[in-house]
Amino acid sequence: MLAELLTGWIADQRWFAGKGRPIDDLSIESTVPLMDGDPALAHLIVKVVQGDRTTRYQLLLGLRDGLSSRLRHVFIGRCEWDGRERDVYDAAHDAELMGRLLHGIARDATVGPLSFHRAPEAEIDTSQRSLVMTAEQSNTSIVFGDQYILKMFRVVIPGMNPELEIVRALADEGSHHVARPFGWVEGTIDGETTTLAIMQAFLGGASEGWAMALTSVRDLYATPREVSAGDAGGDFAAEAERLGVATAEVHREMREAFGYDALDPDEIHSMAELYLAQLERAVAEVPALADHADVAREAYDLLASIDEPVLVQRVHGDYHLGQVMRTYDDWIVLDFEGEPGQPLAERRALHSPLRDVAGMLRSFEYAARHLLADHPDAETLEDRAEEWAVRNRAAFLSGYTRSGGELRPADVVMMRALELAKAVYEVVYEARNRPSWLPIPLAAFTTKH
Repeated sequence: MLAELLTGWIADQRWFAGKGRPIDDLSIESTVPLMDGDPALAHLIVKVVQGDRTTRYQLLLGLRDGLSSRLRHVFIGRCEWDGRERDVYDAAHDAELMGRLLHGIARDATVGPLSFHRAPEAEIDTSQRSLVMTAEQSNTSIVFGDQYILKMFRVVIPGMNPELEIVRALADEGSHHVARPFGWVEGTIDGETTTLAIMQAFLGGASEGWAMALTSVRDLYATPREVSAGDAGGDFAAEAERLGVATAEVHREMREAFGYDALDPDEIHSMAELYLAQLERAVAEVPALADHADVAREAYDLLASIDEPVLVQRVHGDYHLGQVMRTYDDWIVLDFEGEPGQPLAERRALHSPLRDVAGMLRSFEYAARHLLADHPDAETLEDRAEEWAVRNRAAFLSGYTRSGGELRPADVVMMRALELAKAVYEVVYEARNRPSWLPIPLAAFTTKH
């Protein structure tokens, strides 16, 4: 009965990774009672089969004899539990039940196969009341008062999540660019210790990089054309430069924590061939890319011609303006999970740090141009978008190199190839999901930076 209820409910959740495909089967793999009585709290791992894909999800279910009106919006259904009919709902929205998680972390508790861990020397105020953040997509983030934010990984993959691994290592290095870790929750999946949640300091009052950049772009669009981007009221370049500094410092701290290696020319040539194959598949799917494909081919040919080793190390892996927060004194980097949907081994693999740099450069392009989608004055504002992007890209790279990030000639070639490979991916994504945004990634093949 419960599995049937969850099958009908899970497909409508924002964090469900299998949207658009039918669910062939949902089974409950584990159930751990965390709190008995009325209300009760249970932790579940469910396995969802969709065609040839099987995905595990983590659920927190609340059970009450009668559900109050404040929780009706997260009601799942009624089923038998402990010998009687109960209302079942998404417990992440119940502050009374979420306090149990906070207490578990504070006490280093163990409940069946679940283990709660408090970070060394961390003091946790268990009186903080919880609130679910609504902006999260692939996970669920729960804020406790103004002190902590607990990220609950909805898709569960056996092993240590890179975010926990990297945040703990950088905190140990004394990094100023990660939010302090306060604790985490682990379970056992397929015999492996598996990260289920991580709790860090909540950055109350901080501003998201993407929101700051869009404010700057809007200000520029509203400024008389004779006023340059540098003289417009919301100029972002100083912050872009500070972000470049922070990025280089995080890369250095990751090298110190995890070491580094090098790609030899043969491995670089194989990378170029992989990008070329991805390009050809993209051209076949999105004909609009065909007229620009030679730009990417030329960049990949130059990549294949690199005849010296190139540094590789642990990287962020999904770096963009939405992954950074500006506090009153510095930039903080969030979400070290890596690219969503990739296996943990890939997300923990060594890559060129310029992969992160290229991701941020693409993010500047999106910030500059995404407001032009369906804009009546898009054509006349294109040069302003280009001006903003050029200025902030240059400022970011200036900060990056000033703080030790390398941009030798071979690195510039690598960065260009990585940026265009990212743009090729974006072309396919926008064509499938947001056709009106397709001009944004296509501009990557015509602009001269």
